[in-house]
Amino acid sequence: MNSVPEFLQFVSQAPTAFHAVSKTAERLKLAGFVYLDETANWNLAPGKYYTVKNGTALIAFIVPDSPLTHFQIISSHADSPMLKLKPLPESPACNCYLRLNPEVYGGMIMSTWLDRPLSIAGRVIVKEKNRLSSRLLDLHDPCVLIPNMPIHFNRDINDGFKYNPQVDLLPLFGDAQDKGTFASVIAQALQLEAEQIISFDLFLYNTMPGTVWGSHRQFFSSPRIDDLECAYASLEALLTVSDCTPSGFVPVLALFDNEEVGSQSKQGADSTFLSDTLNRIHSAVPSDRHFPAVIASSFMISADNAHAIHPNHPEKYDEQNRVYMNRGIVIKHSANQKYTTDAISSAAFSEICRHANIPTQHFANRSDIRGGSTLGNIANTHVSMNTVDIGLAQLAMHSSYETAGCMDLPYMIDAMTAFYKNPLEISSSSIVL
Repeated sequence: MNSVPEFLQFVSQAPTAFHAVSKTAERLKLAGFVYLDETANWNLAPGKYYTVKNGTALIAFIVPDSPLTHFQIISSHADSPMLKLKPLPESPACNCYLRLNPEVYGGMIMSTWLDRPLSIAGRVIVKEKNRLSSRLLDLHDPCVLIPNMPIHFNRDINDGFKYNPQVDLLPLFGDAQDKGTFASVIAQALQLEAEQIISFDLFLYNTMPGTVWGSHRQFFSSPRIDDLECAYASLEALLTVSDCTPSGFVPVLALFDNEEVGSQSKQGADSTFLSDTLNRIHSAVPSDRHFPAVIASSFMISADNAHAIHPNHPEKYDEQNRVYMNRGIVIKHSANQKYTTDAISSAAFSEICRHANIPTQHFANRSDIRGGSTLGNIANTHVSMNTVDIGLAQLAMHSSYETAGCMDLPYMIDAMTAFYKNPLEISSSSIVL
């Protein structure tokens, strides 16, 4: 199964976390999942459900027709490093240009955003009579670009250059006479009047389409591979098992926002969104166990991509714990708990993959290089359960255009499907697969 073209189409339809959650919800609804409003009481019969917070986080789950024993959760995130527009986004320059004024969201590689066609997408809050409502916006076509300085005026650009985001990352939007037109452009795209635009959460995004390439088309490149690749794989896995009634356990898909800025938000992994949702499920579904016992018997996969060894800089990677594109799922380890994997969770996930004939590999950073972190250890502070951090090997993480291996996405979908299909029996002393 070649799932890469479908994934690249998903990425093109998901320029922001708002759109990623919207497309995920759309797929779930088509598969028979019922939407649950967070602000309403829930009455849960056996079936398929999902709920959304802030338009940028989503939890989907399947309620069994037998007493609830535990949860099997796959978590990922929908956000990526981007440029977010400030509330007053227009910035005139030189009496002849109109720029936009963004700020950096997340740990991006700044240079990769220059000299690329960019568009604008996100959420707009509009006023209709006395009602404030949210609209998704995607201008689709390139409408801004951040130009580099010519080397003639920046002779140090190839010797290492420190970008100032308030100076070097302001995109060109129009001419001087376009001042005051930004709201009109947004309103026209939404078929509204400019005065109806009250506020917005808008981002610049790279419009370059995904590309499959390599000597035998073994690689693909795209914006936002981190972490939409894992989010997409978990969605495909849940949809695959959605017509099979789980035996006592509840399969859960958790898609968070704000991982790239620390997860500390109402829609992030460091919120009560997951714990509140699991608690609501437990309260509405028959179970022979108290909620803490159900949580202690549960298992979570924290899915966020990993660093493939770079062909030009192998010295940056631990010699025994390097990972490679197209060689299977990466299990990520960190002594300082940046990744939450331990011997128990690593063994359990490795066995799930071995039974499904899916290759795995193990990643750990060099001891003298500080690595990144992800959402598993953060979510565990709210729901304490066995958790493994996994991902797929990729190059150029946090670039505006990243690269991964074509064979790995099907591996991830198959592994996540196997996880959702097979109930785990977890006690304080063992895990039975």
